Amino acid sequence: SAAVSPLKLEKDRENAYLSRGPRFRMDAEMVRDYALTVSDLLSQKMYGPAVKPYQPENIWEVVGLPGGNTRNYTQDKGESLYRRSLYTFWKRMAPPASMDVFNAPSREVSCVRRERTNTPLQALATLNDTQYVEAARRLAESALAASGNEEVKTTEFIMQRALGRLPTAKEKEVLLKSSKDFAAHYTANPADANALLAVGESKPAVQAAPASLAAWTMVCNQVLNLDEVLNK
Repeated sequence: SAAVSPLKLEKDRENAYLSRGPRFRMDAEMVRDYALTVSDLLSQKMYGPAVKPYQPENIWEVVGLPGGNTRNYTQDKGESLYRRSLYTFWKRMAPPASMDVFNAPSREVSCVRRERTNTPLQALATLNDTQYVEAARRLAESALAASGNEEVKTTEFIMQRALGRLPTAKEKEVLLKSSKDFAAHYTANPADANALLAVGESKPAVQAAPASLAAWTMVCNQVLNLDEVLNK
């Protein structure tokens, strides 16, 4: 933890006992794997060949060699979409976009220390990338199932799952207001709700009104984009 108390300063002013540490954004693989973990999508399968998870369309075609076996990107299906990022197939001329944007090294040379940046493109990825939107939906499904659709319990489940703590009174107020605003939008625009819930290969695991599930999906999407989630 980066938190420093008077007692820590008294007993370990030089941090010789490693009683505290700097806050920093998680590495590229960790950002993706964490979203998969909190949503219960992460595959526990170990070893085996590399996999090809979600990627932007035509990601390889621009740099692919005619006749080459990596000319076109063919996305995997099923469990392979949710393997740990360690197993993602890596093409050096077109590295996985979701990891490249989070400063994953190119693997062309050895890397002693990774860069860590904070850019709008990263926020666009975690807000809109298929993998993260799907993870938000699955987290919403788990929250609704665990809470019995009780709103306050739903917010508590989401925060406990994503942050390992309960929401403060102010945070709970913000989350509940967001859920009501989103629910009003999706109730008035059912096509938008259905489009959101169709993102990703996994099917909804709970029976819930589309407007309600879509609303809580967006709330989860907000929570998963908090600095507190993306930083260690």
